[in-house]
Amino acid sequence: KGFTVHAAPEVTLEDDLKRRDLTINAMAKAEDGTLIDPFGGRRDLKEGVLRHVSRAFAEDPVRILRVARFAARFGFRVADETMQLMKAMVNSGEADSLVPERVWQEFSRGLAEPHPERMFEVLEACGLRQQLLPELKAVPQKLTGSVPVRFALLAWPLKEAEVNALCERLRAPGEERELALLACRCRPALRAAHSASPQALLELLKRADAFRRPERFKDLLEVAGLADPAVDVARLQRALEAAAAVDAGAIAAKAGSQSEIPSLVDAARVHAIARAL
Repeated sequence: KGFTVHAAPEVTLEDDLKRRDLTINAMAKAEDGTLIDPFGGRRDLKEGVLRHVSRAFAEDPVRILRVARFAARFGFRVADETMQLMKAMVNSGEADSLVPERVWQEFSRGLAEPHPERMFEVLEACGLRQQLLPELKAVPQKLTGSVPVRFALLAWPLKEAEVNALCERLRAPGEERELALLACRCRPALRAAHSASPQALLELLKRADAFRRPERFKDLLEVAGLADPAVDVARLQRALEAAAAVDAGAIAAKAGSQSEIPSLVDAARVHAIARAL
């Protein structure tokens, strides 16, 4: 499943398996059910080892990312000889030709795996982290949640220019880019939420577009809570609930003019937040 089968008579099964990237992917079953395993994939699977099948591995630098992704999925270690080959590919410039869209495809899949920290360890060990992710000096201990949340967690300590550079290099999609930049821009206000005034809390809610996009604000709070346990997420949730409950339509109907509606709604929301806290 997931592989192209070469049915040409001149291509043997072993030839086909030899084209695979890793030994754990280079196994098959005969018609009688016996295992065909010419490269020791079963042993490597049992021992938790990611090992390349042949030197053909070096023909496609995306395979480095695939190894890192499989490490993130299974928690496996990379065989010494495979790590040496990956280092050589990076040092020789083979990885310079990586297509950004393919990089994001593998990177985001690795980010979603059960052990995403292993992906970064592998990329660091082979030298590709410094090339693809130079802004990332450390990986958060708690990389959980959706891919946009995990990506924003990586970007949490960065400056806005660094987040933009990282997103551009990886061709990060809109949702991931938006949340990462939002977390970066709102970080000081989020950290100050525990002692912020109702007015300051409303300004944060407005800056984060929390009233129109409550689900994204929920993701932002998840990022903040995971990145910095000192962020008062509960207080922010209470502030949003109170402010969102204000009937802006009723206030608009009673307003003397259109121009005063925003300030009246803001005043009502500040009052509601103050009561909720």
